Amino acid sequence: MSGTTGSGNGGDGPSGEGLPAEVPGGRGDAPEPVGPLEPLLARAQELGEEGDYAGMAEHLRDALEDHPGEPALLCFLGVAERELGLEGVAYERFRQALAQDPEDPFILATAGNALAAFDDPDAEVALRAAAVMAPELPLARWLYGAFLAREGFLEQAREELDAACQLAPDDAVVAYESGVAWALAGERDRAVEELARAVELAPDDGWARIVLGLLLVDAVRFDEALVELDRGARDRDDDVEGQLAAALAHGAEGDEDRALEFLERARMRAQGTDALAAAEVEEHLDAGPRAARRFLREMLGPSLLRERLQARP
Repeated sequence: MSGTTGSGNGGDGPSGEGLPAEVPGGRGDAPEPVGPLEPLLARAQELGEEGDYAGMAEHLRDALEDHPGEPALLCFLGVAERELGLEGVAYERFRQALAQDPEDPFILATAGNALAAFDDPDAEVALRAAAVMAPELPLARWLYGAFLAREGFLEQAREELDAACQLAPDDAVVAYESGVAWALAGERDRAVEELARAVELAPDDGWARIVLGLLLVDAVRFDEALVELDRGARDRDDDVEGQLAAALAHGAEGDEDRALEFLERARMRAQGTDALAAAEVEEHLDAGPRAARRFLREMLGPSLLRERLQARP
């Protein structure tokens, strides 16, 4: 099955719905822009909040003509172009932003996180610099912690994420990343606790609900898992793998109608390897509840959980 990369595109990953994490001001972590850039960045943010990334990109390209090499503009433009599917172009924007040696921790964290998706070694340097430079900035701490967790530096990741949780106790994304780090460390119960807090803070975050549901499957808490997988899959119509997990969860409980509903939802959007996965899920649903439960518990669930825990913010 195709994995989800967590690129932040309108809810296609752990960043959740709406304005991407990287857009300054998107979570209230970024400093207010001052000087001649203030109206330019404010307009870019407004366009981003409206989902008009094409307009946002055009606006920022025009702004760069008058302010060439400005790191903040390059960072905003990288976000917009990535949302438009121009990942390679966006990568170069973030590289250009860091090449200007910015001292703004938000720019360092934003660009560093973007480079991490490309396994660029400069990602760690930028993210660490942001966290050291601005230890009271939640965004800098949780992005660095999220990076460290996925790189396997789990003790250091906990330091950053615990600090972020103290700084932003009501931030659903911080709670989600804290839960991911606990899961990667093998602390399943603590991971479930944090992810449950994340979905309580952001009830419409389908991605987090599906990850929580998969963790509950791993814990053999099928009744609870079914609730989360059903809600998460309904909130993420285009998430084929989420639909298949929900189909198996209903099949495991003997609810054939709901299982077939989610299977059909998956088929409507499945292509390539996802279509093959849908056919395999159908076989296990046809074989009965025990077969559906076993396949979800031993095959699809663990595979999908590993992929999603590694998906970067």
